[in-house]
Amino acid sequence: MIPIKTPLSRLKLKTRHTNNKAKAYFLLCALFCCKTAGILFAETFTFRADKMSGNKATGREVTVLTGNAEVRSDNLLLRADRIELIGEDNNIINCSGSVWGHQEDKQIFFKSDKMTYNRDKKTALMEGNSTLEDKKNQIVARGRFIDYDENSEITVFQISVRLFKDNMVCRSEYAVYRRNDQLLDLSGFPVVYKKNDEFKADRIRVDLETDDVIMEGSVSGSIKE
Repeated sequence: MIPIKTPLSRLKLKTRHTNNKAKAYFLLCALFCCKTAGILFAETFTFRADKMSGNKATGREVTVLTGNAEVRSDNLLLRADRIELIGEDNNIINCSGSVWGHQEDKQIFFKSDKMTYNRDKKTALMEGNSTLEDKKNQIVARGRFIDYDENSEITVFQISVRLFKDNMVCRSEYAVYRRNDQLLDLSGFPVVYKKNDEFKADRIRVDLETDDVIMEGSVSGSIKE
């Protein structure tokens, strides 16, 4: 039997063809995975306004929306007279003038003169005449500064703080609202009014689920029977 030899050129051609097929398959798989990941982790982000201007220079990316400006980032809807989208991925949202927002999945509404929202950290800082309404828990709170953390669901209120729930009114200069635990910590001349009763102390904690009041330091109050 005479052995049949495959020409070296044909062998190289077959190997190159196989390698190209392997590379094409790998690239196709990689592209599919990237697209699938994009679908799985995509975030809804849309905006509209009467007027838009912007600067896309690297490191100074800014888009300015004015006049009936509106932005939606997943379940958060924001409206204001002026909205600035900062960063390559619009990670920082600055709102000013008649700011209104709605955290749809948590039934939280807020109003403010000025607000900065960080899409990466999921935090909002409100300044000026600011109000946060937790409709699910029937709570309305006001302050000059409101720092809201969407992940931890902890909100910090500062200066001229007022919180209203049913027949109870809480007043202080500083307050921390822990939404998951339904607890409110008050400090800075805190006062709690429950119907006709009044409670004062250095520090007051209110269980917003039971309306129980715990006071510490220089406790005083008046109860009308």
